[in-house]
Amino acid sequence: MKVGIVAKPKKPAGEVVKGLVEWLSDKGHQPIFDEDTGAMAGVESPYKKSELPDLVDLMVVLGGDGTLLSVARLVGDREVPILAINLGALGFLTEVILDEVYPVLEKVTEGDYSLDERSLLEAHVHRQGERIAQYRVLNDVVIHKGTLARIIELETFIEEYYLTTYKADGLIISTPTGSTAYSLAAGGPIVHPSLPAIILNPICPFTLSQRPLVIPDSLGKVSVTLLTENEDVFLTLDGQVGFALRVRDTVEVRKAPHAIKLIKSPYRNYFEVLRAKLRWGE
Repeated sequence: MKVGIVAKPKKPAGEVVKGLVEWLSDKGHQPIFDEDTGAMAGVESPYKKSELPDLVDLMVVLGGDGTLLSVARLVGDREVPILAINLGALGFLTEVILDEVYPVLEKVTEGDYSLDERSLLEAHVHRQGERIAQYRVLNDVVIHKGTLARIIELETFIEEYYLTTYKADGLIISTPTGSTAYSLAAGGPIVHPSLPAIILNPICPFTLSQRPLVIPDSLGKVSVTLLTENEDVFLTLDGQVGFALRVRDTVEVRKAPHAIKLIKSPYRNYFEVLRAKLRWGE
Protein backbone atom coordinates (compact mmCIF):
# COMPACT_ATOMS: atom_id res chain seq x y z
CA MET A 1 0.00 0.00 0.00
CA LYS A 2 1.21 3.51 -0.83
CA VAL A 3 0.53 5.88 2.05
CA GLY A 4 0.70 9.66 1.64
CA ILE A 5 1.68 11.63 4.75
CA VAL A 6 0.98 15.33 5.21
CA ALA A 7 1.87 16.99 8.51
CA LYS A 8 1.36 20.43 9.97
CA PRO A 9 4.69 22.10 10.79
CA LYS A 10 4.45 21.61 14.53
CA LYS A 11 6.97 20.55 17.16
CA PRO A 12 5.97 16.87 17.61
CA ALA A 13 5.21 16.30 13.92
CA GLY A 14 8.76 15.45 12.83
CA GLU A 15 9.16 12.66 15.37
CA VAL A 16 5.70 11.30 14.60
CA VAL A 17 6.45 11.25 10.86
CA LYS A 18 9.73 9.43 11.47
CA GLY A 19 7.89 6.83 13.54
CA LEU A 20 5.22 6.40 10.86
CA VAL A 21 7.82 5.97 8.13
CA GLU A 22 9.61 3.27 10.12
CA TRP A 23 6.37 1.47 11.04
CA LEU A 24 4.96 1.54 7.51
CA SER A 25 8.24 0.39 5.97
CA ASP A 26 8.51 -2.50 8.46
CA LYS A 27 4.99 -3.58 7.47
CA GLY A 28 5.86 -3.55 3.76
CA HIS A 29 4.04 -0.32 2.88
CA GLN A 30 5.49 2.63 0.98
CA PRO A 31 5.31 6.03 2.73
CA ILE A 32 5.22 9.06 0.40
CA PHE A 33 5.32 12.67 1.59
CA ASP A 34 5.36 16.17 0.25
CA GLU A 35 8.52 18.28 0.40
CA ASP A 36 7.64 20.06 3.66
CA THR A 37 6.64 16.91 5.55
CA GLY A 38 9.74 15.11 4.33
CA ALA A 39 11.93 17.97 5.51
CA MET A 40 10.45 17.72 9.02
CA ALA A 41 11.42 14.06 9.13
CA GLY A 42 14.84 14.61 7.57
CA VAL A 43 13.83 12.83 4.35
CA GLU A 44 13.98 14.37 0.88
CA SER A 45 10.87 14.18 -1.27
CA PRO A 46 10.37 15.30 -4.90
CA TYR A 47 6.59 15.63 -4.50
CA LYS A 48 4.39 18.64 -3.95
CA LYS A 49 1.43 18.28 -1.60
CA SER A 50 -1.00 18.64 -4.51
CA GLU A 51 0.57 15.60 -6.24
CA LEU A 52 0.09 13.11 -3.40
CA PRO A 53 -3.60 12.18 -3.93
CA ASP A 54 -2.77 10.84 -7.40
CA LEU A 55 0.07 8.69 -6.08
CA VAL A 56 -1.32 6.96 -3.00
CA ASP A 57 -3.97 4.53 -1.74
CA LEU A 58 -4.38 6.27 1.63
CA MET A 59 -3.77 9.78 2.95
CA VAL A 60 -2.61 10.23 6.55
CA VAL A 61 -3.01 13.79 7.83
CA LEU A 62 -1.19 14.91 10.98
CA GLY A 63 -2.35 18.17 12.52
CA GLY A 64 -5.68 19.72 13.36
CA ASP A 65 -8.95 20.33 11.56
CA GLY A 66 -7.35 23.13 9.52
CA THR A 67 -4.71 20.79 8.12
CA LEU A 68 -7.40 18.30 7.18
CA LEU A 69 -9.45 20.99 5.42
CA SER A 70 -6.50 21.87 3.19
CA VAL A 71 -5.90 18.21 2.30
CA ALA A 72 -9.60 17.57 1.68
CA ARG A 73 -9.61 20.30 -0.98
CA LEU A 74 -6.60 18.65 -2.64
CA VAL A 75 -8.15 15.17 -2.62
CA GLY A 76 -11.34 16.52 -4.22
CA ASP A 77 -13.09 13.85 -6.28
CA ARG A 78 -10.34 11.24 -6.00
CA GLU A 79 -11.35 8.01 -4.27
CA VAL A 80 -8.62 8.23 -1.63
CA PRO A 81 -9.61 7.67 2.02
CA ILE A 82 -8.19 10.05 4.61
CA LEU A 83 -7.02 9.10 8.10
CA ALA A 84 -6.86 12.26 10.21
CA ILE A 85 -4.64 12.24 13.31
CA ASN A 86 -4.75 15.13 15.76
CA LEU A 87 -1.42 16.35 17.11
CA GLY A 88 -3.08 18.34 19.88
CA ALA A 89 -6.54 18.27 21.42
CA LEU A 90 -9.33 16.23 19.90
CA GLY A 91 -10.79 17.84 16.76
CA PHE A 92 -14.25 17.72 15.20
CA LEU A 93 -12.69 16.16 12.10
CA THR A 94 -9.39 14.78 13.40
CA GLU A 95 -10.79 12.15 15.74
CA VAL A 96 -7.72 9.92 16.17
CA ILE A 97 -5.25 10.98 18.86
CA LEU A 98 -1.53 10.17 18.95
CA ASP A 99 -1.84 7.28 21.40
CA GLU A 100 -4.15 5.51 18.93
CA VAL A 101 -2.08 5.95 15.75
CA TYR A 102 -0.56 2.50 15.39
CA PRO A 103 -3.56 0.40 16.51
CA VAL A 104 -5.74 2.36 14.07
CA LEU A 105 -3.20 2.10 11.25
CA GLU A 106 -2.95 -1.65 11.84
CA LYS A 107 -6.68 -1.97 11.29
CA VAL A 108 -6.70 0.37 8.28
CA THR A 109 -3.85 -1.36 6.43
CA GLU A 110 -5.63 -4.69 6.99
CA GLY A 111 -8.84 -3.24 5.51
CA ASP A 112 -10.65 -3.30 8.85
CA TYR A 113 -12.21 0.16 8.93
CA SER A 114 -15.38 2.14 8.22
CA LEU A 115 -15.70 5.26 6.07
CA ASP A 116 -17.57 8.44 6.82
CA GLU A 117 -18.51 10.24 3.59
CA ARG A 118 -18.62 14.04 3.95
CA SER A 119 -20.24 16.21 1.30
CA LEU A 120 -18.36 19.09 -0.30
CA LEU A 121 -19.54 22.37 -1.77
CA GLU A 122 -18.51 23.87 -5.09
CA ALA A 123 -18.36 27.66 -5.32
CA HIS A 124 -18.14 29.60 -8.59
CA VAL A 125 -17.62 33.36 -8.86
CA HIS A 126 -19.20 35.11 -11.85
CA ARG A 127 -18.32 38.63 -12.95
CA GLN A 128 -20.13 40.28 -15.87
CA GLY A 129 -21.42 36.89 -17.00
CA GLU A 130 -18.02 35.19 -16.94
CA ARG A 131 -16.84 32.58 -14.45
CA ILE A 132 -13.63 33.95 -12.99
CA ALA A 133 -12.95 31.59 -10.07
CA GLN A 134 -14.02 28.23 -8.72
CA TYR A 135 -13.36 26.42 -5.47
CA ARG A 136 -14.29 23.28 -3.55
CA VAL A 137 -14.71 23.30 0.24
CA LEU A 138 -15.45 20.89 3.06
CA ASN A 139 -16.65 23.40 5.67
CA ASP A 140 -17.99 26.66 4.33
CA VAL A 141 -18.16 29.44 1.79
CA VAL A 142 -18.30 32.84 3.52
CA ILE A 143 -19.07 36.25 2.03
CA HIS A 144 -18.10 38.95 4.50
CA LYS A 145 -17.28 42.62 4.76
CA GLY A 146 -13.83 44.03 5.41
CA THR A 147 -12.81 45.48 8.74
CA LEU A 148 -14.15 48.99 8.10
CA ALA A 149 -17.01 48.19 5.72
CA ARG A 150 -20.64 48.96 6.43
CA ILE A 151 -23.43 46.40 6.36
CA ILE A 152 -23.54 44.74 2.94
CA GLU A 153 -26.53 43.67 0.83
CA LEU A 154 -26.58 40.17 -0.61
CA GLU A 155 -29.39 39.26 -3.01
CA THR A 156 -29.96 35.54 -2.60
CA PHE A 157 -31.73 33.01 -4.81
CA ILE A 158 -32.20 29.25 -4.45
CA GLU A 159 -32.23 28.01 -8.02
CA GLU A 160 -34.57 30.49 -9.77
CA TYR A 161 -36.52 31.29 -6.60
CA TYR A 162 -35.82 34.57 -4.83
CA LEU A 163 -35.15 34.01 -1.12
CA THR A 164 -34.23 37.40 0.36
CA THR A 165 -31.73 40.23 0.25
CA TYR A 166 -29.62 39.84 3.36
CA LYS A 167 -28.52 43.08 5.00
CA ALA A 168 -25.78 41.82 7.28
CA ASP A 169 -22.07 41.66 8.00
CA GLY A 170 -21.99 38.66 5.70
CA LEU A 171 -23.38 35.22 4.88
CA ILE A 172 -22.08 31.74 5.72
CA ILE A 173 -23.02 28.91 3.35
CA SER A 174 -22.04 25.70 5.09
CA THR A 175 -22.01 21.93 4.74
CA PRO A 176 -23.24 19.84 7.67
CA THR A 177 -19.56 19.17 8.45
CA GLY A 178 -19.00 22.92 8.65
CA SER A 179 -22.00 23.42 10.94
CA THR A 180 -19.68 23.04 13.95
CA ALA A 181 -17.21 25.64 12.63
CA TYR A 182 -17.79 29.35 11.87
CA SER A 183 -21.52 28.81 11.39
CA LEU A 184 -21.89 27.52 14.95
CA ALA A 185 -19.97 30.53 16.30
CA ALA A 186 -22.40 32.77 14.38
CA GLY A 187 -25.43 31.14 16.02
CA GLY A 188 -26.16 28.46 13.43
CA PRO A 189 -27.55 24.97 14.09
CA ILE A 190 -25.52 21.80 14.57
CA VAL A 191 -26.38 19.49 11.66
CA HIS A 192 -25.32 15.84 11.63
CA PRO A 193 -22.73 15.37 8.84
CA SER A 194 -24.68 12.52 7.22
CA LEU A 195 -27.66 14.77 6.40
CA PRO A 196 -27.95 15.97 2.77
CA ALA A 197 -28.24 19.64 3.60
CA ILE A 198 -26.83 23.14 3.09
CA ILE A 199 -26.97 25.79 5.82
CA LEU A 200 -27.43 29.50 5.08
CA ASN A 201 -26.50 31.61 8.10
CA PRO A 202 -26.40 35.44 7.99
CA ILE A 203 -23.70 37.10 10.09
CA CYS A 204 -25.14 39.77 12.41
CA PRO A 205 -28.21 40.50 10.22
CA PHE A 206 -29.76 43.98 10.37
CA THR A 207 -33.20 42.34 10.37
CA LEU A 208 -33.37 39.95 13.32
CA SER A 209 -36.04 37.83 11.62
CA GLN A 210 -33.44 36.67 9.08
CA ARG A 211 -32.47 33.46 10.84
CA PRO A 212 -30.28 30.48 9.84
CA LEU A 213 -31.93 28.33 7.17
CA VAL A 214 -31.31 24.65 6.42
CA ILE A 215 -32.23 23.47 2.91
CA PRO A 216 -31.88 20.12 1.10
CA ASP A 217 -28.71 20.03 -0.97
CA SER A 218 -30.81 18.55 -3.80
CA LEU A 219 -32.49 21.92 -4.44
CA GLY A 220 -29.59 22.98 -6.63
CA LYS A 221 -27.50 26.11 -6.56
CA VAL A 222 -27.58 28.98 -4.10
CA SER A 223 -26.80 32.26 -5.91
CA VAL A 224 -25.67 35.31 -3.96
CA THR A 225 -25.11 38.66 -5.69
CA LEU A 226 -23.26 41.51 -3.97
CA LEU A 227 -25.31 44.72 -4.32
CA THR A 228 -23.19 47.01 -2.17
CA GLU A 229 -20.77 49.39 -3.90
CA ASN A 230 -17.48 50.86 -2.75
CA GLU A 231 -16.89 48.47 0.12
CA ASP A 232 -14.24 45.83 0.83
CA VAL A 233 -16.03 42.48 0.56
CA PHE A 234 -14.35 39.09 0.45
CA LEU A 235 -15.15 35.50 -0.31
CA THR A 236 -13.41 33.09 2.08
CA LEU A 237 -13.20 29.33 1.51
CA ASP A 238 -12.84 27.07 4.56
CA GLY A 239 -11.33 30.05 6.35
CA GLN A 240 -8.09 29.49 4.42
CA VAL A 241 -8.45 30.88 0.89
CA GLY A 242 -9.65 34.40 0.10
CA PHE A 243 -10.98 36.20 -2.98
CA ALA A 244 -11.93 39.91 -3.29
CA LEU A 245 -15.45 40.54 -4.61
CA ARG A 246 -16.79 43.52 -6.58
CA VAL A 247 -20.29 44.94 -6.78
CA ARG A 248 -22.63 42.75 -8.92
CA ASP A 249 -20.34 39.71 -8.58
CA THR A 250 -22.39 36.55 -8.10
CA VAL A 251 -21.25 33.59 -6.02
CA GLU A 252 -22.93 30.31 -6.98
CA VAL A 253 -22.74 27.46 -4.48
CA ARG A 254 -23.97 23.90 -4.92
CA LYS A 255 -23.25 20.44 -3.61
CA ALA A 256 -20.16 18.96 -5.26
CA PRO A 257 -20.69 15.73 -7.22
CA HIS A 258 -18.21 13.81 -5.06
CA ALA A 259 -17.72 13.45 -1.31
CA ILE A 260 -14.51 12.92 0.60
CA LYS A 261 -14.01 9.73 2.58
CA LEU A 262 -12.83 10.05 6.17
CA ILE A 263 -11.79 6.92 8.07
CA LYS A 264 -13.82 6.66 11.27
CA SER A 265 -12.15 6.26 14.62
CA PRO A 266 -12.88 2.80 16.06
CA TYR A 267 -12.70 4.29 19.55
CA ARG A 268 -15.32 7.07 19.51
CA ASN A 269 -18.37 8.26 17.61
CA TYR A 270 -19.59 11.65 16.38
CA PHE A 271 -21.65 12.33 19.50
CA GLU A 272 -18.74 11.62 21.83
CA VAL A 273 -16.60 14.09 19.88
CA LEU A 274 -19.41 16.66 19.95
CA ARG A 275 -19.87 16.24 23.69
CA ALA A 276 -16.15 16.52 24.37
CA LYS A 277 -15.50 19.53 22.11
CA LEU A 278 -18.52 21.52 23.30
CA ARG A 279 -17.99 20.48 26.93
CA TRP A 280 -21.58 19.39 27.39
CA GLY A 281 -22.32 18.32 30.92
CA GLU A 282 -19.31 20.07 32.49
